[in-house]
Amino acid sequence: MLKILFYDAKSYDKDSFNRELANFPEIQIDYLKSELGPSTAKLAKGYDAVCAFVSCDVGTETVEILHQSGVGLILMRCAGFNNVDIEKAKACGIRVLRVPGYSPEAVAEHAMALALAANRKIHKAYVRVRENDFSLGGMLGRNFYQKTAGIVGTGKIGAAMARICHGFGMKVIAYDQYQNPSLDFVTYVTMDELLAQSDLISLHCPLTDETYHLISRETIQKMKDGVILVNTSRGGLVKTDDLIEGIRARKFSAVGLDVYEEEKKNVFEDRSDEILESSVTARLLSFPNVVITSHQGFFTQEALAAISQTTLSNAMAYVNKEASVNEVE
Repeated sequence: MLKILFYDAKSYDKDSFNRELANFPEIQIDYLKSELGPSTAKLAKGYDAVCAFVSCDVGTETVEILHQSGVGLILMRCAGFNNVDIEKAKACGIRVLRVPGYSPEAVAEHAMALALAANRKIHKAYVRVRENDFSLGGMLGRNFYQKTAGIVGTGKIGAAMARICHGFGMKVIAYDQYQNPSLDFVTYVTMDELLAQSDLISLHCPLTDETYHLISRETIQKMKDGVILVNTSRGGLVKTDDLIEGIRARKFSAVGLDVYEEEKKNVFEDRSDEILESSVTARLLSFPNVVITSHQGFFTQEALAAISQTTLSNAMAYVNKEASVNEVE
């Protein structure tokens, strides 16, 4: 029996994984509300594996404690793994498996929803109409039809977003180190060309040393005036202070964010009775042309089912000592 300690468990996680566990009798899961980090890693003593999410701290100290506790497997129930010290895990003989493609369409559809909501001021209209105010002042948006969409990163999610933009009748350009041969309607350009030509820029690349603060004062200055920016990937791709500077300078007509740099304490938590410590987050929320959601791009029934199935299949690959395409190396 493979024993897994499941960190940062929400009710929807339990429901989704418990439904799938019937097909995996070799696996036992115990759920914790606590996030995985150095202070909670020791709770995994006696377990074979831990299951963590994007907001968990699986850095050097955490991995070392997991190793000392006898854990041989880290299951990331997400695509990203920038919060995991992979080299330390290798040195400790701990395998790391992830869920690279749970539902690309879920995230891409949310990215377009953010773009549309921010562009057409849906968030403002909703509040206004509820108060019987049917005026249109300040609600002016722009057509996406025949505009240019710039997709940064054309993996599974970026490719899904490219297809959505193409369906809207947009010209689609993209930047990626590796071109996706399935996107025959996409024109690949340099990053500078994408910044200069795009009416809508959507970020779909991983967070690495090379992409950290990809969107900064320097790159913002190269964008069109009135550009729409959407980020559903990782908060660290955008330098928040420079984004705020660009918003104040009227560079952006709209911004849609499902992720942002200071989200860690906020993700999936109810903080409605608290005063947010960060003035940066509060400043972002104050702009009328900014729409922010709480890292919910993945949050569909189909995606949760796929995450559960793939995570448990990854666990069985470990049990059976099998290689896996989902292994992080």
